[in-house]
Amino acid sequence: MNAKKSGEDVAMEKTTVYLTVEQQAQLDSLSKRMGRPKAELIREAVAAYVSDQPRPRPRTRAIVSSGLVHSDQVEEWLEHNWVRDW
Repeated sequence: MNAKKSGEDVAMEKTTVYLTVEQQAQLDSLSKRMGRPKAELIREAVAAYVSDQPRPRPRTRAIVSSGLVHSDQVEEWLEHNWVRDW
């Protein structure tokens, strides 16, 4: 299925999500209040949740362009160099 998003086609897949009765009522209410489809609100919530999750850290030492990063330096190197690109 394709949908339009800001004038461009976006490929989508259908999925089923089970919500509690209370969650469904809250989603219905929010959808009506905002004048937006429930599916759009769910996609937005999923995107926000996924982007907020921490990226897994490497489990081994690594060779980087600046040289070898030793295990006692990993935390500091990650703080300064690890870039979330997804």
